[in-house]
Amino acid sequence: MPTSRPRLFALAWPLFIELLLGIGIGVVGTVLAAQLSDASGGAFALANHVSATLFILFRLIGAGISVVVTQSLGGGRRDQADAVARAALGASSWLGGSAALLALLAAEPLLRAMNAPDSVLPLALPLLQWMAPAMLLDAWNASMASVMRAHMRTRDTLLVIVVMQLVTLLLALLLMPLAGLPGFALALTLSRAVGLVMHWLLWRWRLGLRPQWSDWWRLPRNELAAMLHIGLPGAAENIAYRLAYMVSVAVAGQIGAQALATQAYASQLMYGVLLFGLATGFAVEIMVGHMIGAGHLHAAHRLVRSALAVGLVMSLLVSTAFALAAPFLLRMFTQDEAIIALGSWLMWLTVLLEPGRTFNLVVINALRATGDARFPVLAGAASMLIVLAGGSWFLGVYLDLGLTGLWIAYAADEWIRGLLMWRRWATLGWVPSARAAHRRLRRSAQ
Repeated sequence: MPTSRPRLFALAWPLFIELLLGIGIGVVGTVLAAQLSDASGGAFALANHVSATLFILFRLIGAGISVVVTQSLGGGRRDQADAVARAALGASSWLGGSAALLALLAAEPLLRAMNAPDSVLPLALPLLQWMAPAMLLDAWNASMASVMRAHMRTRDTLLVIVVMQLVTLLLALLLMPLAGLPGFALALTLSRAVGLVMHWLLWRWRLGLRPQWSDWWRLPRNELAAMLHIGLPGAAENIAYRLAYMVSVAVAGQIGAQALATQAYASQLMYGVLLFGLATGFAVEIMVGHMIGAGHLHAAHRLVRSALAVGLVMSLLVSTAFALAAPFLLRMFTQDEAIIALGSWLMWLTVLLEPGRTFNLVVINALRATGDARFPVLAGAASMLIVLAGGSWFLGVYLDLGLTGLWIAYAADEWIRGLLMWRRWATLGWVPSARAAHRRLRRSAQ
């Protein structure tokens, strides 16, 4: 087997650029919305938070697609990998469609549950409803991209993302001055339709996969069960985190429209900080999945340790750079000096937060790739709900620390969960799951 570090980098850099483009479009959308007003900037962020929460439905199978496909490919079972890929399309139709219906029909109660300020709700409501079709298209694109990455076709998925984001940017620049926030949603939907066509063509040309019409709605039991074995715990973890995070956003909304806008702008910068760790985590998941399928457990252990060491150093360097540049970067969103001052302080707190998050981004993906998917949610749910959600309210409202209290709660939660995940990996608690996954593949090949 080739050395892990060059292969890891070869996988990680397209993922990094892909994520950077995704974050970049979010930043551009926030800037364009903020140019309308700070209330529009808050509405844009709030609608996107709700959209991301609804998209957790897709995570019921999303977390399992890449793991099951990579393990199958690592074990030499291409036929099994292809069957899972086809099953992912049908599951994505049902789950993505459900998220879209909720966004369309329940937008107002969902936004009111987020304590949307009176100045924000009328702006966020039509935006969330117009984003509904994009959720279904995103589910299909996400599942097809996961399969491509599992085949180590990260450059092809990067091409799709580049085209999608360019289309989103151009259409948003044209439509938002005319239609306001719904113009961004329309740009998003059209770009996702372009991405779906490109993924369909790449499946045919690169992977030799030609989905039938029935694949878009069928739910094959065996393949679905394999994805749910990994996806259900992964979705539970995401649900717990998203619900806890949404509580913190609701706390920001309770503090006021200015606090909600500051939280939105600082969060956009924070997303830029975590990109390297996130790309590394996704690349580690792909490689560990292949290694587990092939039975190379020692190589997987070495890979995770080296990737984590690099990730910790990079998280400190990148977060410090963003903190230094925050006063200038925040002026992309607003000229309000109070927002800029508070947002800059929050970015210095992010320097303390990010190393803890790196443990989660790298190690949780590795644990999931070994098949040890239940431990992260069982170990982390209490921290998410008590430290992240409860801490946001206690520190932000009860102790009247405002957004500083929210960021302290974020950092405490990331460090607690991150150290728990590292202990699991370092003590080899994942090995029984990895051996069981490898045995299943060997039995199915006989």
